[in-house]
Amino acid sequence: MLENLKRFAPVGIAAFTAIIFLDSLRYKFTNHPNTQEIFGRLDDWAASLGAGGLFGQTGLFSQHVIGSIELLASGLLLIGVFPKFVRLQALGSLVAVAVMTGAISFHLFTPLGIDPNNDGGGLFVAAVGVWFLSIVMLVIRRNELTSLLVGVWRAAINKP
Repeated sequence: MLENLKRFAPVGIAAFTAIIFLDSLRYKFTNHPNTQEIFGRLDDWAASLGAGGLFGQTGLFSQHVIGSIELLASGLLLIGVFPKFVRLQALGSLVAVAVMTGAISFHLFTPLGIDPNNDGGGLFVAAVGVWFLSIVMLVIRRNELTSLLVGVWRAAINKP
């Protein structure tokens, strides 16, 4: 039983996380009113701190940039289901943790709040769920992540 859980949990986590990310892309990439509201509030908050445009349509943290990073994480997680590419699953989880840490932080520590769409906080709950499961995946894939990071480090210090 435990062996089956170890074998199939990463597939389930990758699929669930990818579904959440991919589902959100239809809002981010079509400029849905809810997305405009969320990123508009964040941009207004950033403007009050002297960083207007940061979350705007062409900003560093625009809906398109965040959506593209979520698409990348989804691809890495799903490709990582294949044994030959399991390291990519670790990398995808790392990207997912980074994106969701940002999302959770902005929900908690900016005027955005936990329930910006008046949906009972569903967006926030999904972010926390993806964040938690991505951390679980990092624990499961810790050896692959370590191997990947060591490989990157070695490539960086062995410059020709």
